[in-house]
Amino acid sequence: MLLTLPHLLTQEDVLTARTLLNNAPWTDGRASAGEQAALVKNNEQLPHDCEAAQHIRAMVLRGLDNCPTFFSAALPKRVFTPRVNRYGGASNFYGNHIDNAIRSLPTGQRVRTDVSCTVFLNDPQDYDGGELTIADTYGEQTAKLPAGYAVLYPGTSLHQVKPVTRGQRIACFFWVESMVRSDEQRRLLFELDMNLLRLRQQHGETAETTALTGVYHNLLRMWADT
Repeated sequence: MLLTLPHLLTQEDVLTARTLLNNAPWTDGRASAGEQAALVKNNEQLPHDCEAAQHIRAMVLRGLDNCPTFFSAALPKRVFTPRVNRYGGASNFYGNHIDNAIRSLPTGQRVRTDVSCTVFLNDPQDYDGGELTIADTYGEQTAKLPAGYAVLYPGTSLHQVKPVTRGQRIACFFWVESMVRSDEQRRLLFELDMNLLRLRQQHGETAETTALTGVYHNLLRMWADT
């Protein structure tokens, strides 16, 4: 399931991020890639502990906390520490790859990468190219979204960032270990949850919505690993 999260960051957050990035200490992004991915990765990243990375990470995590759609779609158990990357100039692409199944936090705790997320920090008109292209069962899908928007997609997907031919593409990225490992099961739960929300908006609480809510929670109880 590929899902757009509009306005995950506020306009104020986006402006703050741009200010922080003005003099950011970019480094070679291949340092954090696995052996296979490093062969096709050519971008830059912020050091994990620099001021800009820490502030942007805090804004993104706050945005996730305030986004019920993210919780419904990802059913997060653990979130890998968000990082910030940049594409442009000579470091302008990330070829086809699949993310490592397991990532390690600075604490040593491991996170399974069930769900991938990209939060765009600048607007599409700021650069040419740079589309996030994701291959799934329905063919290739692309994402190139306004600043502050995010896209969620399965961590199992083959994906790439197309070459940036003008300007710079700046984004925050991270992974989520979900309480529900299966993308198919997460999608069914999300669709059920969203349709229950619409039914309540149209008809209020009814015997049917109460019963279907029970179905949702019983499925979650059956599939979740907390």
